[in-house]
Amino acid sequence: MALDKNQIAQRIAREVKDGYYVNLGIGIPTLVANFVRNDIEVEFQSENGVLGMGPFPYEGEEDPDLINAGKQTITALPGASFFDSAMSFSMIRGQHVDLTILGAMEVAQNGDIANWKIPGKMVKGMGGAMDLVASAENIIVAMMHTNKAGASKLLSECSLPLTGVNCVKKIVTNLAVLEVRENKFHLMERAPGVSVEEIQAATAGDLVIPASVPEMQF
Repeated sequence: MALDKNQIAQRIAREVKDGYYVNLGIGIPTLVANFVRNDIEVEFQSENGVLGMGPFPYEGEEDPDLINAGKQTITALPGASFFDSAMSFSMIRGQHVDLTILGAMEVAQNGDIANWKIPGKMVKGMGGAMDLVASAENIIVAMMHTNKAGASKLLSECSLPLTGVNCVKKIVTNLAVLEVRENKFHLMERAPGVSVEEIQAATAGDLVIPASVPEMQF
């Protein structure tokens, strides 16, 4: 059974370690904060100038003055701090963020990512995505394995304008967990009830399949 967006975020939360500073991109990545273990300390950073974000607020408890980079209302943990974008991007460019979790429209088997523009569609700009992918040492992508038309989003080469090159380390989709190594996708885990054959059929790029592929654990 393919995962939903919350389950993708829940699986990615297992990659968050104690003491990490983590930047969450727009979309599925913002859900990761809801699933981080309670016994570890993690600081979530948003490029609009927040350090110490908590889970999403419950309905009726939103504060319109507290938002993330995607303009979603957030909560702030005790000790959270707020600052201008210049300071925020100094943190990012200075490689003070341990893990960056981003969404994507396409990922190539060499680690290229396209996540900001579809030609012919109006966009406001790249935002902080280029800085994040250029500066981060550890990038995990949260995405659906295929687009709405059923075409693979894991490609030999990206067809959309690139955000960054050779930067993605790991991908968690609704079907699988994959690592990018040696210019190929390496299948590490499969979603419960999803077969290796289904993942292979949904992956356009080169896919390395080990002899045994365990199911994801949450």
